Amino acid sequence: MPRGQWIARQPKHINAMSTPVEFVFIHHSAMSQCHGDRDNCREMRLIQNLHMDERGWDDIAYNFVVSGDGRIYEGRGWDREGAHTKGWNDIAIAVCFMGNFVETDPDPVAISAVQNLLILGEELGKISPDYKLYGHRDVRPTECPGEKLYTLISSWKNFDMFEPVNPKYH
Repeated sequence: MPRGQWIARQPKHINAMSTPVEFVFIHHSAMSQCHGDRDNCREMRLIQNLHMDERGWDDIAYNFVVSGDGRIYEGRGWDREGAHTKGWNDIAIAVCFMGNFVETDPDPVAISAVQNLLILGEELGKISPDYKLYGHRDVRPTECPGEKLYTLISSWKNFDMFEPVNPKYH
């Protein structure tokens, strides 16, 4: 769903990002898990307001957010630098699962939507075919993306079990 359809605010500033990226980070919002356009759109605006008003960021942090019913919401999109993973924002795409997955598994339809989004990113040349997939916790001291979701993504084909190395600093 494009930004206009979830009634996104205009970003304060935009930084372009070069693609294809070699890194993808998975997050969870640690907020409500919603189903249906009306609730999902309201949750997207809540996330964006939190990021812009309370955290002082230019826009919603993530490139894409996926709801419990498998709808994909455009955050910053493919070509804009995010605010999702400090030190990695300009070289990685972030996909956020809407909800809290510390003790709960995400809906299978949401999992499928994210996997299809990653395939689309490869097909569009926005994500390198040999990209490395991480959870937010792999580079920051956080529970994100939640224990249940982290366990799930650790079985995905591009998940990298080794500590990520940021090429900007090596």
